Amino acid sequence: MAVASWSIPAIPRAGPTARGVLLGGAFLTAARPPVAWRCRATLPRRVRLGGVVARAGAAETPVAGSGEAGLLFSEKFPLRRSRTVEGKAWVRVDAEPDGEGKCKVVIGCDVEGKWVLHWGVSYDGEQGREWDQPPSDMRPPGSVPIKDYAIETSLDTPHNSEGKTIHEVQIKIDKGTSIAAINFVLKEEETGAWFQHKGQDFRIPLSGSFGGDLLGTEQDIDVRPVIQHTHISDFLGALGHLSNVLQKPEGPIAEPHKTVPDDKGSRTKHISGFYEEYPILKTVYVQNFITVNVRENNGTTKHAVEFDTDIPGEVIIHWGVCKDNTMTWEIPPEPHPPATKIFRQKALQTMLQQKADGTGNSLSFLLDGEYSGLIFVVKLDEYTWLRNVENGFDFYIPLTRADAEADKQKADDKSSQADGLISDIRNLVVGLSSRRGQRAKNKVLQEDILQEIERLAAEAYSIFRSPTIDTVEESVYIDDSSIVKPACSGTGSGFEILCQGFNWESHKSGKWYVELGSKAKELSSMGFTIVWSPPPTDSVSPEGYMPRDLYNLNSRYGTMEELKEAVKRFHEAGMKVLGDAVLNHRCAQFQNQNGVWNIFGGRLNWDDRAVVADDPHFQGRGNKSSGDNFHAAPNIDHSQEFVRSDLKEWLCWMRKEVGYDGWRLDFVRGFWGGYVHDYLEASEPYFAVGEYWDSLSYTYGEMDYNQDAHRQRIVDWINATNGTAGAFDVTTKGILHSALERSEYWRLSDEKGKPPGVLGWWPSRAVTFIENHDTGSTQGHWRFPFGMELQGYVYILTHPGTPAIFYDHIFSHLQPEIAKLISIRNRQKIHCRSKIKILKAEGNLYAAEIDERVTMKIGAGHFEPSGPTNWVVAAEGQDYKVWEVSS
Repeated sequence: MAVASWSIPAIPRAGPTARGVLLGGAFLTAARPPVAWRCRATLPRRVRLGGVVARAGAAETPVAGSGEAGLLFSEKFPLRRSRTVEGKAWVRVDAEPDGEGKCKVVIGCDVEGKWVLHWGVSYDGEQGREWDQPPSDMRPPGSVPIKDYAIETSLDTPHNSEGKTIHEVQIKIDKGTSIAAINFVLKEEETGAWFQHKGQDFRIPLSGSFGGDLLGTEQDIDVRPVIQHTHISDFLGALGHLSNVLQKPEGPIAEPHKTVPDDKGSRTKHISGFYEEYPILKTVYVQNFITVNVRENNGTTKHAVEFDTDIPGEVIIHWGVCKDNTMTWEIPPEPHPPATKIFRQKALQTMLQQKADGTGNSLSFLLDGEYSGLIFVVKLDEYTWLRNVENGFDFYIPLTRADAEADKQKADDKSSQADGLISDIRNLVVGLSSRRGQRAKNKVLQEDILQEIERLAAEAYSIFRSPTIDTVEESVYIDDSSIVKPACSGTGSGFEILCQGFNWESHKSGKWYVELGSKAKELSSMGFTIVWSPPPTDSVSPEGYMPRDLYNLNSRYGTMEELKEAVKRFHEAGMKVLGDAVLNHRCAQFQNQNGVWNIFGGRLNWDDRAVVADDPHFQGRGNKSSGDNFHAAPNIDHSQEFVRSDLKEWLCWMRKEVGYDGWRLDFVRGFWGGYVHDYLEASEPYFAVGEYWDSLSYTYGEMDYNQDAHRQRIVDWINATNGTAGAFDVTTKGILHSALERSEYWRLSDEKGKPPGVLGWWPSRAVTFIENHDTGSTQGHWRFPFGMELQGYVYILTHPGTPAIFYDHIFSHLQPEIAKLISIRNRQKIHCRSKIKILKAEGNLYAAEIDERVTMKIGAGHFEPSGPTNWVVAAEGQDYKVWEVSS
């Protein structure tokens, strides 16, 4: 499946805004550095450096005094940074048969981790199916079958070689095998990440002469889970030379497969031996610390500031000061500490000095006493900025005794609260101890006391966590359907629950429609009302997202008749079916006079007038694009009347011929939402949802608290459709990532106390999800935090909006709990416009009440609903709990 040349992927459509570094042909991404510092800052939510020039100086100096005398402030802050571990992966083919007449393929790597080989085989002359399970005698011990097309094999228990940890697996093959190739991807189980080659599967051809490299020459493999959204088609060859790529056979072989006749004149396989290595870069996280002391400098009005950290190498403090608690940032004038630079006239950047014993870096300098505070972040390089991991904010250091004492007073107040809670806990423990000898009749009382101890302990713990966001009493959003009255609602009944009915590997079975249709009754019985089926058309890429002949519905997923039969089975089970419509781009079947592929075939035989004029690769003669370009295929000009007329006719034909009830619309960022309104008005879908994927806002590589600009872009697109379609709530997915991964559940309430995603503004048009075929599956471009999937589903299945559940999660160990949550949603009649009241949003806890009928909590923090309502537990598990009103 892999192609022979490298290409730079399109601009990422998910995760942090990224800057790319091209290393050996691999596109590595890193979170962007700050663009500018704001001149004002507000505590405690977020502190920014920057501002006007000040009137006092700072300079390095020996610190006067010793010990604790004059100490105003001292704190040791934890730091969490990432570092890159370099290693290699390799493939070796031993062509000489062993004593059993077997050749051997060895796949390995020397990067720490728990590695699994996800693999299958292709046979000579096989059509329509790219992966099959290998014969049983070819499977290494301990291999586990994955459905009917793949095998997973753990790489052997690691052993050491030349100071490196080696992970390997050996696959033995008959010399005369009919297997044409081994296809595989590597999986690192500890992180759940899948590692591919150039966005596609590794492929080891077993027939022919290996005249060239197996997978290219000295190409880097970036095995970090790159946070981006891109189809596999983004990698099809070098941009501008797609025509050459389309003419190449699949596989990375430099010259055609060769066979040689045997003595009997038949043709036999020739297996050649080789060995290739490929660099691997893996990101791991490291815990460090930085200690900050502030002291009075004896005999002067200045304050001594000391920094000390155990981080090796270059460490820069990016800092500024403020006066009178106004939070207006200032730069102290010269003299500045050594190795200090002014950053855009808004902040200072000072490099710490390496300690003599080589254990890290430190620096001390004096500041005039007129300043009340110092705020800083730690900069390691242009793309790595470290903030306070305790609360996600920049570090704030009080510089005066009054501020330090105020800070201490706050801590004392917290301590006083905690003392009271501790006293309560002790009394409960004494009470429990005094009843220790009593029997079962007091068991319930003892359990109540234990629960109360847990509650008080959690309350005490929360006092010292990040700032809480106050409880909001009013409901989040009144989504008045009378405000927008489109020709079609885009929301169905409002009680829809969507199942994504495929993953990135589904096409490999060749009979996916048959397999999916067989699950119609099961999905219906679980409570799903809609299934989203894969792209149905003839396509250059097997996954279907590079459509070619739109009226040819025979694809890698199955035949048109199998598709129609699957739709029929879902209708019989009472479910609606969405077709995946790719309207933004289309692959041409013929070249123009310049050799550019921009002439289309089939029933819709458009010429280059159907291609936008500002697509730099396909020489279109249409008008300029109304959106962003998708660079791997000709972008269609929807402003052309003949294009819109043909697409409306095609959509109506699929509604009638196949029986689709609505659409999932691919890459709608590429064309104006007003055209979508035309298409939906013509085809009258029961339900429609667009994929408007855009990068969230990040600063210093970490997600910003306020994501209003991101969700505004999605809402603007929905509005352009006149509300005829919903959109996937990418904002909510991204915020859930940070909230769960970093125990920053305060992110789940915006500044007005509403949900921070699209569901907080326009819930009836928000299709919420935690995973899909691009973010998860074997692509793993933006995988949901491992082991926290059920917290994500508790959130989207109890909240307004229309929840979408990923196929891989439905048919996994998560199914029983997902089914339970769906049952609660249906039983309590939660819908896309349900009212929500956020009860808690703090460091390790989020809790909300929905329609006064369901209460939920996620996170490790303790929470129990209160008030006159009789709540009963309906579902609970690791760091989540759901209550419903007792009937």
